[in-house]
Amino acid sequence: MNEEEKIFAGVLFSPNDPELAAQKTRTHNLNMDYNRTYEDETKKRKELITEIVGEIGEGSFLQGPVTFHYGKHTKIGKRVFVNFNLTVQDDAPVTIGDDCNLGPNVTIVTPVHPMLAAERRAMADKNGEKNSCAMQNRLS
Repeated sequence: MNEEEKIFAGVLFSPNDPELAAQKTRTHNLNMDYNRTYEDETKKRKELITEIVGEIGEGSFLQGPVTFHYGKHTKIGKRVFVNFNLTVQDDAPVTIGDDCNLGPNVTIVTPVHPMLAAERRAMADKNGEKNSCAMQNRLS
Protein backbone atom coordinates (compact mmCIF):
# COMPACT_ATOMS: atom_id res chain seq x y z
CA MET A 1 0.00 0.00 0.00
CA ASN A 2 1.53 3.34 -0.99
CA GLU A 3 1.36 6.41 1.25
CA GLU A 4 -1.60 8.01 -0.52
CA GLU A 5 -3.55 4.75 -0.30
CA LYS A 6 -2.84 4.81 3.45
CA ILE A 7 -4.43 8.29 3.62
CA PHE A 8 -7.66 6.96 2.15
CA ALA A 9 -7.50 3.86 4.35
CA GLY A 10 -7.25 6.08 7.43
CA VAL A 11 -3.96 4.66 8.64
CA LEU A 12 -0.71 6.32 9.66
CA PHE A 13 1.21 7.49 6.61
CA SER A 14 4.52 9.22 6.00
CA PRO A 15 4.05 12.81 4.79
CA ASN A 16 7.68 12.71 3.67
CA ASP A 17 6.92 10.29 0.87
CA PRO A 18 8.40 11.86 -2.29
CA GLU A 19 5.09 11.71 -4.19
CA LEU A 20 3.14 13.31 -1.34
CA ALA A 21 5.86 15.92 -0.81
CA ALA A 22 5.73 16.81 -4.51
CA GLN A 23 1.93 17.09 -4.37
CA LYS A 24 2.14 19.42 -1.34
CA THR A 25 4.75 21.60 -3.01
CA ARG A 26 2.71 21.82 -6.21
CA THR A 27 -0.44 22.69 -4.28
CA HIS A 28 1.28 25.23 -2.04
CA ASN A 29 2.67 26.97 -5.15
CA LEU A 30 -0.77 26.97 -6.79
CA ASN A 31 -2.25 28.43 -3.57
CA MET A 32 0.18 31.32 -3.92
CA ASP A 33 -0.76 31.81 -7.56
CA TYR A 34 -4.47 31.84 -6.71
CA ASN A 35 -3.93 34.28 -3.86
CA ARG A 36 -2.12 36.69 -6.19
CA THR A 37 -5.12 37.01 -8.50
CA TYR A 38 -7.65 39.81 -8.47
CA GLU A 39 -11.26 39.04 -7.67
CA ASP A 40 -12.39 39.92 -11.20
CA GLU A 41 -9.88 37.50 -12.80
CA THR A 42 -12.57 34.84 -12.75
CA LYS A 43 -11.23 32.76 -15.65
CA LYS A 44 -7.73 32.60 -14.17
CA ARG A 45 -9.12 31.79 -10.70
CA LYS A 46 -11.32 29.02 -12.13
CA GLU A 47 -8.32 27.48 -13.91
CA LEU A 48 -6.18 27.62 -10.76
CA ILE A 49 -8.78 26.28 -8.33
CA THR A 50 -9.49 23.44 -10.77
CA GLU A 51 -5.77 22.61 -10.62
CA ILE A 52 -5.75 22.79 -6.81
CA VAL A 53 -8.78 20.79 -5.69
CA GLY A 54 -9.95 17.36 -6.73
CA GLU A 55 -13.35 18.62 -7.78
CA ILE A 56 -15.26 21.91 -7.80
CA GLY A 57 -18.88 22.38 -8.79
CA GLU A 58 -20.45 24.96 -11.07
CA GLY A 59 -21.10 28.38 -9.60
CA SER A 60 -18.70 28.05 -6.66
CA PHE A 61 -16.63 31.06 -5.57
CA LEU A 62 -13.66 31.22 -3.20
CA GLN A 63 -12.88 34.74 -2.08
CA GLY A 64 -9.29 34.03 -1.14
CA PRO A 65 -6.80 33.85 0.22
CA VAL A 66 -6.96 30.06 0.32
CA THR A 67 -4.57 27.46 1.64
CA PHE A 68 -4.93 23.80 0.75
CA HIS A 69 -2.46 21.19 1.93
CA TYR A 70 -2.82 18.53 -0.78
CA GLY A 71 -5.80 20.05 -2.54
CA LYS A 72 -6.69 17.05 -4.63
CA HIS A 73 -8.19 15.36 -1.57
CA THR A 74 -10.84 18.11 -1.41
CA LYS A 75 -14.14 18.14 -3.29
CA ILE A 76 -16.26 21.29 -3.39
CA GLY A 77 -19.88 21.13 -4.49
CA LYS A 78 -22.01 23.43 -6.63
CA ARG A 79 -22.90 27.01 -5.68
CA VAL A 80 -20.49 27.13 -2.73
CA PHE A 81 -19.40 30.52 -1.41
CA VAL A 82 -16.21 30.71 0.64
CA ASN A 83 -15.30 33.96 2.37
CA PHE A 84 -11.78 35.17 3.21
CA ASN A 85 -9.02 32.93 4.59
CA LEU A 86 -10.05 29.33 3.98
CA THR A 87 -7.53 26.73 5.16
CA VAL A 88 -8.04 23.05 4.33
CA GLN A 89 -5.49 20.61 5.63
CA ASP A 90 -6.76 17.70 3.61
CA ASP A 91 -4.60 14.87 4.90
CA ALA A 92 -7.80 12.87 4.50
CA PRO A 93 -10.73 13.34 2.12
CA VAL A 94 -12.72 16.57 2.58
CA THR A 95 -16.11 17.17 0.98
CA ILE A 96 -17.91 20.51 1.05
CA GLY A 97 -21.42 19.87 -0.23
CA ASP A 98 -23.62 21.85 -2.59
CA ASP A 99 -25.03 25.24 -1.55
CA CYS A 100 -22.68 25.74 1.40
CA ASN A 101 -21.55 29.15 2.59
CA LEU A 102 -18.38 29.34 4.65
CA GLY A 103 -17.65 32.45 6.68
CA PRO A 104 -14.26 34.11 7.05
CA ASN A 105 -11.33 32.33 8.66
CA VAL A 106 -12.66 28.79 8.33
CA THR A 107 -10.15 26.01 8.95
CA ILE A 108 -10.87 22.38 8.11
CA VAL A 109 -8.27 20.08 9.64
CA THR A 110 -8.26 16.33 9.11
CA PRO A 111 -4.91 14.99 10.29
CA VAL A 112 -4.40 13.12 13.48
CA HIS A 113 -0.73 13.08 14.33
CA PRO A 114 0.72 10.11 16.18
CA MET A 115 -0.23 10.58 19.82
CA LEU A 116 2.30 8.17 21.29
CA ALA A 117 5.95 9.13 21.43
CA ALA A 118 6.91 5.65 20.24
CA GLU A 119 4.82 6.12 17.09
CA ARG A 120 6.42 9.50 16.41
CA ARG A 121 9.88 8.05 16.90
CA ALA A 122 9.03 5.24 14.48
CA MET A 123 8.36 7.65 11.60
CA ALA A 124 10.93 7.13 8.88
CA ASP A 125 12.77 9.86 7.04
CA LYS A 126 13.17 10.10 3.26
CA ASN A 127 15.96 7.50 3.39
CA GLY A 128 13.84 5.02 5.35
CA GLU A 129 15.73 5.71 8.57
CA LYS A 130 13.88 6.10 11.85
CA ASN A 131 14.13 9.44 13.64
CA SER A 132 12.61 11.31 16.54
CA CYS A 133 10.75 13.96 14.59
CA ALA A 134 9.12 13.58 11.18
CA MET A 135 9.41 17.34 10.62
CA GLN A 136 13.19 17.03 10.59
CA ASN A 137 12.80 15.26 7.27
CA ARG A 138 11.27 18.32 5.68
CA LEU A 139 14.24 20.41 6.75
CA SER A 140 16.91 18.07 5.39
